[in-house]
Amino acid sequence: MLYSPTPMHIPDGFLAITISIFCWVISAAVIGVAISRTNKSLGEKQIPLMGVMAAFIFAAQMINFPVAGGTSGHLLGGALAAIVLGPWAGMLVMTAVIAVQGLLFQDGGLVVMGANILNMGLVTAAVGYGLYRATKNQPKGVRLAVAGVAAWLSVMTGALLCSIELWLSGTSQLAVVFPAMMGVHALIGLGEALITVSALAFIMQTRPDLLGAGSESASGSSSWAWVGGLIALVVVLFSPLASADPDGLERVAINMGFINNGLSAPYQIIPDYTIPFLGETALSTIVAGIVGVIVVGGVVFLIGRGLKAKSHS
Repeated sequence: MLYSPTPMHIPDGFLAITISIFCWVISAAVIGVAISRTNKSLGEKQIPLMGVMAAFIFAAQMINFPVAGGTSGHLLGGALAAIVLGPWAGMLVMTAVIAVQGLLFQDGGLVVMGANILNMGLVTAAVGYGLYRATKNQPKGVRLAVAGVAAWLSVMTGALLCSIELWLSGTSQLAVVFPAMMGVHALIGLGEALITVSALAFIMQTRPDLLGAGSESASGSSSWAWVGGLIALVVVLFSPLASADPDGLERVAINMGFINNGLSAPYQIIPDYTIPFLGETALSTIVAGIVGVIVVGGVVFLIGRGLKAKSHS
């Protein structure tokens, strides 16, 4: 079956306006700190890696994998980004990915984008890095195991926050939405852990110096980034094979009866990861994915360049 993606993030209408504004305030404050901290520590060789990481996470998020009960999941990537780039640069990468998804692909609402950034980007990066950093001097096997646990916990934390936001918005009772969200995301988190560990194992095997690549000691990072960019594009080629089942939040919304609360985007550019004039075809999904990879990678690269230039001014 060809994959016709549906929005994977919180749409407008699921959260009360007061909760959406509150999440925006928190996200803006954390992003401000992330910009300041990244501005002080950003290494020249980290800039292309930030772009590649953003492109890979965007591409990987297009591939939903099946879990139990006719539900699918997808990579969040916050833990992976933070472990490779450091927490602050990782947060900026995740913010850019989620913003591009919402603005260009109408994946997630605009009013609730602050909540999506908080749940899937900022918190997942903080939780993932916070647990993994304690293994800095541990053997490779221990580091990978802890990275897997950190990735799983990052998904569970994001699901917990989403549950609380839905409850405070009056969308669903906490006693109902909490077990539903946590149960399905416990399974989705296993996929997150597997992908995170696999990606880190590959990096540890091929370029271990790239982990925490904020320093200038990561020689040849720019050339390696081209390889990473090609990997992201290859991942996009598999997007038509992704599961068409509803993702975790959408499945819960269907089962709990609040799926119709979601509001359509006020405009459409590349809606549902399809190019309008190509229709809902495999080629349309692939082309949309390639556009997304280029845009999000380029945006993050330019952000990195801007921060680096500012640090030297």
